[in-house]
Amino acid sequence: LLPLAALAIATGTSQCNTGSINCCNQVQTASQATQVLSKYNLVDVAAAIEGLVGTDCTPITVIGTGSGCTAEQQPVCCTHNDFNGAVNLGCS
Repeated sequence: LLPLAALAIATGTSQCNTGSINCCNQVQTASQATQVLSKYNLVDVAAAIEGLVGTDCTPITVIGTGSGCTAEQQPVCCTHNDFNGAVNLGCS
């Protein structure tokens, strides 16, 4: 997992073809994330979500100005970061 985090930091946000690079504490399919999706009234859109759902996410910042992912987090690209990192949709 640590090499993936280093790769995400090294490539920077400009290398994420869809959305921005985020570090998420948990990444799962929409059907697996129904509990967190219901908290944000997103259960109805679960079937339409393409990609994975990231929860408790923080953006990866540019090298030298911030931090990357911790060992417990997974770096992912997400297209819909509309809930202040609590839920990110369309992750890969």
